[in-house]
Amino acid sequence: MTDLNKLTLADARDKLRAKEITSVELTESCLAAVEKSGELNAFVHNTPEIALTQAKAADARLAEGDAPAMCGLPIGVKDLFCTKGVPSQAASRILEGFLPEYESTVTQNLFDAGSVMLGKLNMDEFAMGSSNETSVYGNAVNPWRRGNDDAKLTPGGSSGGSAAAVAADICLAATGTDTGGSIRQPAAFTGIVGIKPTYGRCSRWGVVAFASSLDQAGPMTKSVRDAAIMLEAMAGHDAKDSTSAELAVPNFEAMLTGDIKGKKIGIPKEYRMDGMPAEIVKLWEDGTAMLKAAGAEIVDISLPHTKYALPAYYVIAPAEASSNLARYDGVRYGHRATLAQGDGITEMYEKTRAEGFGHEVKNRVMIGTYVLSAGFYDAYYNRARRVRALIKKDFDDVFAAGVDAILTPATPSAAFGLGEMNDADPVKMYLNDVFTVTVNLAGLPGISVPTGMDSQGLPLGLQLIGRPWEEGDLLNTAYALENAAGFVAKPSQWW
Repeated sequence: MTDLNKLTLADARDKLRAKEITSVELTESCLAAVEKSGELNAFVHNTPEIALTQAKAADARLAEGDAPAMCGLPIGVKDLFCTKGVPSQAASRILEGFLPEYESTVTQNLFDAGSVMLGKLNMDEFAMGSSNETSVYGNAVNPWRRGNDDAKLTPGGSSGGSAAAVAADICLAATGTDTGGSIRQPAAFTGIVGIKPTYGRCSRWGVVAFASSLDQAGPMTKSVRDAAIMLEAMAGHDAKDSTSAELAVPNFEAMLTGDIKGKKIGIPKEYRMDGMPAEIVKLWEDGTAMLKAAGAEIVDISLPHTKYALPAYYVIAPAEASSNLARYDGVRYGHRATLAQGDGITEMYEKTRAEGFGHEVKNRVMIGTYVLSAGFYDAYYNRARRVRALIKKDFDDVFAAGVDAILTPATPSAAFGLGEMNDADPVKMYLNDVFTVTVNLAGLPGISVPTGMDSQGLPLGLQLIGRPWEEGDLLNTAYALENAAGFVAKPSQWW
């Protein structure tokens, strides 16, 4: 059977259980697709030996019966997750040669469920970026193209390699992380589904930290059903992560009924931005109409502190990054600069960090160090934390008023060309997160669902924001939207 790599997780699982295919056959199909996908630069550390060993073990487990849903399914792992004995660089030169002696909790959970790792995926350095252009491995490339234009487009960031790999059918699904939109924005840019769970639903242990109060792992998949299947395997309480929630993980897939009659969907007026492209406005209106036709009640809501979200995020995230990245000093692991005669430890720190970190990471570390400094801590960092509390209260108030989910655009545009935003103004790039950062600041679950195309044939996504810990309900609303939208387009293979 050819083209097994094009299957969804759900379809592959059913075929494996029906003994129509084996995990080894499925894995070999994906490994062949990885080999042919060099132009996309999605996979950066291939692990075919590990994949085939895991696939054989999965086949043995499947033969015994009663295997978990993820058993035997080949996935890609974002380079931010530590994987035992496999390079885990966070796409940075400073972690060159780092081979962890341990497994991140999320990947361990997936492997315990029988998942097969094809390799590590490209990303923005330390997850800092919205276009996958800050990676030490070079740019990941979106498999979609504008009409007949050969210009290479961004797959979004920071989980750009994950998005490109899933959209191009190189793997069945992938892990991503989301600090300000890094699962949802690339999912929207590549026509796939990406869910950021509630903060604390998935363990952060063994995931290289960017901003610890915002980072959250989640799945990037070909469908909402696949997202439900994979999230259940990834999630769970972890004593090694003090922010991990001690809550049972429900069977998310069983909650996908598609019935949203009587559900109250909020449309926030503050997300109607000046200068928003007409295609995004129409997409949002169409999505609203689809949910209404499915039986949901549409209500206008207000999230008054939305306009402060981006400034607050770009104070809090760099502040936490400057603190987290202080550990990369050339002493214990990773890159160490070659020192000149007479250089001391201060010179070693300076040279190592100057060589090891890329431009965007240096930018954010400098901003973070500045806002945490004695003279500016109250003026910037403490003020941003207070704004964050107000943003969270906005959502709390809306949910307390009976709203079940909130519908917004996922991104302010379709995917843009690589290099198009590389001008002197970094704020232009930061505006890509305008619809997504509020969800991280409030710790809420959010999902991006592909729902349409722009005039140039590129996918566009809508975002649904849910109540804390109610990913099952959110996934069901997303499932109803997915069914109504009927998005089935795939990129034409050019790579």
